[in-house]
Amino acid sequence: MNPFAGIHHVTAITSSAEKIYNFYTTTLGIRLVKKTINQDDIHTYHLFFADESGSPGTDMTFFDFPNIPKGTKGTDEISRTSLRVPSDTALDYWVKRFDKYAVNHGEIKELFGVKTLEFDDFDEQRYQLISDESDTGVASGKPWHKGPVPDEFAITGLGPIFFSVSNFAYMKEVLEKVLLFKEIAVDGQYHQFEVGELGGNGAQIIVESNTTLPRGRQGYGSVHHVAFRTKNREELDSWTERMQRFGLPNSGYVDRFYFESTYTNIYPGILFELATDEPGFIDDEESIDILGETLALPPAFRNDRERIESLVRPIDTVRSTKVFEKDYLD
Repeated sequence: MNPFAGIHHVTAITSSAEKIYNFYTTTLGIRLVKKTINQDDIHTYHLFFADESGSPGTDMTFFDFPNIPKGTKGTDEISRTSLRVPSDTALDYWVKRFDKYAVNHGEIKELFGVKTLEFDDFDEQRYQLISDESDTGVASGKPWHKGPVPDEFAITGLGPIFFSVSNFAYMKEVLEKVLLFKEIAVDGQYHQFEVGELGGNGAQIIVESNTTLPRGRQGYGSVHHVAFRTKNREELDSWTERMQRFGLPNSGYVDRFYFESTYTNIYPGILFELATDEPGFIDDEESIDILGETLALPPAFRNDRERIESLVRPIDTVRSTKVFEKDYLD
């Protein structure tokens, strides 16, 4: 088996598509590269935020399910998402930026010898910025050059994904024996797992063993699933067969148009997706210059566009006609 090439994307749940668009675009300076629908629930937006060109490994995506309650934090859940920045100095910039925009955040600290900065969004979705200062693993993406954050400080991709679990032994067994991760370090209650030949910030899971908290409940402010990168359909099918041999339930092949997938619950409360790197977000509907500005629909939904547009409220995401001044916070 070829191991995963790293993290593909993380999908979370938000209370407001409009607010998350503003938070990511204006505060975090991350580009919206696709405004589409949840293909399993056409009443729901699916927004994809990523690097300049929507590269695999840089996508943070959101559903805004109507009338969903707020999630509760606990154990047996995907508990925090990391976002990569180029350097330790960039973290100093982000402390100032979070203060300017009244974003709840902690202090710069170290985990596994790497500098990090924890923060929350308006839904209390948990994140951390992680420095790529000494990272030599999976390459991150490119800054959004037309965004408000200077390129040298900009968020460029996804870093380690945090799990909180009450049965660490079982999680370790699934990660190592089935999914080909390796445990490489321990820092307090945190266990660091890495996958692939390159590893590094873009190919890690950090597992916290937590038997004291009740089980988390999914809702807005929580993560729905995490996806890892496979090269193509052939590799995806090989992984599906492997999961079946180990008795992991899975969805089988799913065509999402922008990538191909299979889904599996590797642990109660933790949904994994395996996703191909191609074809990507630049398609027949949008060029790279206007990514995320229209309501994009995969071909299977385009004959139903009029009805879909009546179900999802319009959100103005046009940015190609606007200019963001770089905010240096001197």
